[in-house]
Amino acid sequence: MKIAVLKERRADERRVAATPETVKKFTGLGAEVVVEAGAGAAVHITDDDFQAAGAAMAADAAATLAGANVILKVRRPIMPDEEGTDELSPMAAGQILIAMLNPLIRRADCDAYAAAGIDAYAMELMPRISRAQSMDVLSSQANLAGYKSVLDAAEEFDRALPMMMTAAGTVAPAKVFVMGAGVAGLQAIATARRLGAVVSATDVRPVAKEQVESLGATFVMVEDAESAQAETETGYAREMSDEYQKKQAALIAETIAKQDIVICTALIPGRTAPVLVDGAMVAAMKPGSVIVDLAVENGGNCALSEMGRVIEVNGVRIVGHANFPARLAVDASNLYARNLFNFLSPHIDGENGGLAFDFEDETVSGVCLTRDGAVIHPMLNAKE
Repeated sequence: MKIAVLKERRADERRVAATPETVKKFTGLGAEVVVEAGAGAAVHITDDDFQAAGAAMAADAAATLAGANVILKVRRPIMPDEEGTDELSPMAAGQILIAMLNPLIRRADCDAYAAAGIDAYAMELMPRISRAQSMDVLSSQANLAGYKSVLDAAEEFDRALPMMMTAAGTVAPAKVFVMGAGVAGLQAIATARRLGAVVSATDVRPVAKEQVESLGATFVMVEDAESAQAETETGYAREMSDEYQKKQAALIAETIAKQDIVICTALIPGRTAPVLVDGAMVAAMKPGSVIVDLAVENGGNCALSEMGRVIEVNGVRIVGHANFPARLAVDASNLYARNLFNFLSPHIDGENGGLAFDFEDETVSGVCLTRDGAVIHPMLNAKE
């Protein structure tokens, strides 16, 4: 089996889908690994590093893909109708593409993979079961995003985060409010607490209360009969009714007005991110406050955030950096590459390096979008 590792071509993408560590592990299982030249440059991995681990290097994408059985990427291919290099056309029928493909938003891409004969696997659809934790790319990347969001907030905030006792007087601790207590939110809470801030958090799932409080933060939530059903069987947040959202918005508006920093992390798979902070809430915040919107790429939790920009509205700075995990590209690449290895390795024959997916395994069937020229994932076909 030949594994191709492509260089990422999006301007904001610094991560790479393999590292010398995972290359060595793949070759140890009998697989051949070919890496496109320069694929690891943004994370300080040289071509020599990859070669020393056992990879062959290829001059460009076409040479990397030639004869490959499996293609490893970080982000979905740039499609023919988008700006930039067409990354789909050079791929050949029968090849297996494994990446974060955003299929619930980019549904038409899945039809393109099927038409091209590409078997596509979207790692962000990995079932949230105990056995799959080491393959869960959403968790590994969200952890880093949550951490980085607090550092970015601290960079924009014109005050210190911890309380400081000085001879000249006391510096009051910053108040940080985290919206969404998933993986990113919990890491943001933990990071803000380590930096000495007074932290509160909200989530529509009642189960999050114990997790938030275990990290030393205060939980803010409208608790009623609907909130008790706010989590899906797969562990994600469920979309709430308009009535509940109005009650929650009133509580959040009151809370936000008292905060120095707001970290927004709320996402619903396959949907535009819910707007949790509207213009009126921003206007109620003190000048010098900061909002960091981790959901900006999916529309944003803050109505005023702009992707890829830090803006200021009435003295409130709103941080909308694109691709937060890539802002910690070295660690993000290491974790993501391990996720991919942990996903593939159980299906590689250690004797001959061949690959045979077991579709009875829900870690395989749960992420497979297309197979044998057809779109097969039930979440996609349900939308047709």
